[in-house]
Amino acid sequence: MMLEASGKNGGQIGGAAPGSMEPIEVIGGRLGINSDEMVPFGRYVGKVDYERVLGRLGGGKKNRAKIIDVTGITPTRFGEGKTTAVIGLLDGLWRLGKRTTAAIRQPSSGPTFNIKGSGVGGGLAQCVPSSELSVRFTGDIDCITNAHNLAMVALTARMQHERNYDDDVLAGRGLKRLNIDSGRVQMKWVMDFCAQALRKITIGNGGKMSGVPMESGFAISASSELMSILAVTSDLRDIRNRIGKIVVACDKNGGEVTTSDLEVDGAMSAWMLDTIKPNLAQTMENRPVFVHAGPFANIGIGQSSVIADRLGAQLGDYHITESGFGSDIGYEKFWNLKCRISGLRPAAVVIVATIRALKMHGGGPAVRPGRNLSREYLEENIGLVEKGCENLAAHIDIVKKSGVTPVVCINAFETDTKREVETVRKFAEAHGALAAYSEHWAKGGGGAQELAEAVVAACEEDDSKFAFLYGVKVPLGERIRRIATEIYGADGVEYVGRAGEKLQELEAESDLKGYGTCVLKTHLSLSHDAGIKGRPRDWRLPVTDFLIYRGARLVVPVASNVELMPGTGSDPAFRRIDIDVDKGGIIGIS
Repeated sequence: MMLEASGKNGGQIGGAAPGSMEPIEVIGGRLGINSDEMVPFGRYVGKVDYERVLGRLGGGKKNRAKIIDVTGITPTRFGEGKTTAVIGLLDGLWRLGKRTTAAIRQPSSGPTFNIKGSGVGGGLAQCVPSSELSVRFTGDIDCITNAHNLAMVALTARMQHERNYDDDVLAGRGLKRLNIDSGRVQMKWVMDFCAQALRKITIGNGGKMSGVPMESGFAISASSELMSILAVTSDLRDIRNRIGKIVVACDKNGGEVTTSDLEVDGAMSAWMLDTIKPNLAQTMENRPVFVHAGPFANIGIGQSSVIADRLGAQLGDYHITESGFGSDIGYEKFWNLKCRISGLRPAAVVIVATIRALKMHGGGPAVRPGRNLSREYLEENIGLVEKGCENLAAHIDIVKKSGVTPVVCINAFETDTKREVETVRKFAEAHGALAAYSEHWAKGGGGAQELAEAVVAACEEDDSKFAFLYGVKVPLGERIRRIATEIYGADGVEYVGRAGEKLQELEAESDLKGYGTCVLKTHLSLSHDAGIKGRPRDWRLPVTDFLIYRGARLVVPVASNVELMPGTGSDPAFRRIDIDVDKGGIIGIS
């Protein structure tokens, strides 16, 4: 069986019992959030009226707190514990007397009910109530799913009516013919599960009253442009404006058909009305955690929200925020997209690493769901750790390139040996990073003291050398080249099929010059190929397509084959999830 981080038996430590949690008004009050600025969802979760809080505190566009981003090395398929590290660091900083807030991303039901499990932390470093956070929560992802699918409903219904009725009938119903091209629909349907059988489907079968027959499919909800919009939006007016610019399809002349053209943008905004308010929960040590926006930096922006960060930056002396997967995609997007949008700047960046992942990058056997760990991961092997540290070096270099001090968090597993840990520590320090061994999974904030002290030291030596990888006037092709060569370590970029022509078209479009660049690629390698571990050399990044998110204001290069709908494995977590019919509540989520 896979051994969990830390813990003497490698098992799962359950979430906090209700009696140990505090009412959410108490958690908010401790931060200075007034009771009339909270919208409770039960006793232990609430939404925050951020406009009232920020209005009272002065807007939130400047750092009051020291900002700490948590990212990681290239992970195994199980992840290396970034969220757990966020929670442990939060609790650890409070134990040092530092008033601290944190922002994590809401778990997706896809991983929760599949292989990876929930994304609320683990052991004694969890965000609670963990079951509620993992299932339904305050409904944000459900609202994104419904708002997105409403756009598809509007599109497919409009296509049917335009096929069945002439212009006079359409005009009598207040509609102008949009001439939608069924072969150029830009969106898919979404659902918050991993459902590979729905990646490609045919819809519209059943006659002229059942829609227009065409190829379609499903993506996971976190990949929706609406999730990216939620991550970067600033206020209600901004999100309403962005939703109206989402491109759903093209017409037969190649022109864009937006949600505004379909007159569905207002109704979509109604679904999104309350999602913009950040959710507030707590750690097992009763510390405040904002939970807002969603995961998957490999298929989206993958960041906790700008609004949550602005709140945290005003309410604490330190604010920890989370980026998805490794620094090559998660931190790069935080650095060059989110920081540019929010105006906030990091004082330190935590890179979460595990001995297990480093051994994998050093040439250890594949770490696969449903299989026992090979002996290389259970016994001391300094050679594999040393070789695997090349991957760690790449991530340290990425963070240093932004001008920020990296802190390597060696996330403790029970199979770690002292010599393996010291090997990583010495390597990190030799490469210009601070390093700390952290036992937060097994010991909570008390086990994260070394990490917390290292982060404080990094923040105190912050001398504001932060700089973006590229300026806003840098052309799209040059941005992609810099990301590929300076972040991923590629020798260059190759444009496959029509991608080269699309690049020229996009560079010629003046409206796109202010857009951010959000590359989609695998999270399992620094390269585009998930099977290549370590620090790949002598390769080129293949760009196969471009997506345009006009609402999120992002140009999205697609690197190789990236699926927007993950698949469910052969031993999914849903086999072990149930309800407690005697006490109520959900059991089996880990």
